[in-house]
Amino acid sequence: MRFSLIYEAQTVDASRAGDHKVFDEIMEQVVLAEDMGFDVVWAVEHTALTNYAHMSAPETFLAFVAGRTQRIGIGHGVVCLPPAMNHPVKVAERIATLDILSGGRVHFGVGKGGTQQEAGTFGYDLNSLHPMIDESMYLIPKIMTQDEIEHDGEFIKIPRRPIHPKPRQDPHPLMYLACTNAETLQRAGARGMGALVLGFGGPEDVAKKNDIYRTAWETRKPEDQVGFRPHQHLAALCPTIVLDDGLAARKIGIKGQRYFMESLSYWYAGGERPDPSTWDDEHVTATDAQGKAVINTKFASEKVSVDFSDPSMMMLNPNHAYGTVEDCIGYVQRLIDAGADEILFICQMGTVPQWAQLETIRNIGEHVIPHFRKQGRKLRALA
Repeated sequence: MRFSLIYEAQTVDASRAGDHKVFDEIMEQVVLAEDMGFDVVWAVEHTALTNYAHMSAPETFLAFVAGRTQRIGIGHGVVCLPPAMNHPVKVAERIATLDILSGGRVHFGVGKGGTQQEAGTFGYDLNSLHPMIDESMYLIPKIMTQDEIEHDGEFIKIPRRPIHPKPRQDPHPLMYLACTNAETLQRAGARGMGALVLGFGGPEDVAKKNDIYRTAWETRKPEDQVGFRPHQHLAALCPTIVLDDGLAARKIGIKGQRYFMESLSYWYAGGERPDPSTWDDEHVTATDAQGKAVINTKFASEKVSVDFSDPSMMMLNPNHAYGTVEDCIGYVQRLIDAGADEILFICQMGTVPQWAQLETIRNIGEHVIPHFRKQGRKLRALA
């Protein structure tokens, strides 16, 4: 099992000062995460999605992370491959250079980006990207392993050239595909790539996606392989806030998730831009008629009431790993049981304060990760 962090650089404050603040805070978290035993720091790539994600240059961010750390993995989750956005030669050069300088710590995820807002920035129609992404995806590992490359494709043309440097990992870093639906999961498995399941669906959804991915992996064909280092690996997103005060953690986490989802809805589905300054009367802890603690909020205009005294609420998507250490351990176990090989913890959601993110990272590092490391040793001893 791997236990990792993933970052969007999401911010309520889209000003210049807000950008400075969010990256300063993320770096404080990353340094702590290495000390706490986390395995990988992943960074998304999005362009022109105000508030939702200001992580537009992950290659620069991850290079800085590599220089500030010694051990933790460096993960592109993912590099977007439209050629005008990231030409395959430049991607191969950057990944190889980062892998050398980081001591072979790079994990290389690829994808196409998720919105017309992003695709249109570089002159593309989002719906036309798949074939050019595929062409680039197959080409990049060849560039990283061949002495010279020559390519005359439908979308990419490269005259014979030597491309340097080559990565430290031989033949190249492990490759992953961003997976949000059945089609991309099937594609990841069939191509021998790791799957980054970047959705809020929860353990039941992860279990379904896991079945699709594993079936595709087992039936894959050699000619469909991307790159030269197949590996079977499913990483699952795990929104989390872990505090001593479980109810406070759930309030902070659900508010952060609401901001994340409504920001997502704004750019992906034309929803309203989220305004957390208006949520005070809607996002409250209350007591119902039976005296149970509940949280009232709404996701994308759908009202949700979460009763945390009811054990069955652990099955509901809004909870995630929000609560105490015990709550987090229970939820992570469900993701592992659903088939996850890696937990992608995300606590950096727009409205979540820095103190809560740092405390979450400490609690996971001091309690959650050791719990599963110890469990893993026991399982190996029994095998």
